[in-house]
Amino acid sequence: MIGPNVSIITTGHLLEPSQRRAATIGKPIVIEKNEWIVASATIIGGVTVGENLVVAAGSVVTKDVPPNTLVGGNLAWVIRSIGD
Repeated sequence: MIGPNVSIITTGHLLEPSQRRAATIGKPIVIEKNEWIVASATIIGGVTVGENLVVAAGSVVTKDVPPNTLVGGNLAWVIRSIGD
């Protein structure tokens, strides 16, 4: 499930000012099954969000996150494990 205003961003630009307009850089995002990405969360390229994960509202995910967890914050961190 993906809430409103979620951003899944797979592209970026080089940091050097002279190179920023020269190319874009694409990095894949892996979203495993049974996810809940809550409103206004942002997922940045190059990460895998694990199975059964909940990403809290407004969070910014910049690193891989393990399955069966609740992550939140800017930058997102594991708040706790979740289960059935």
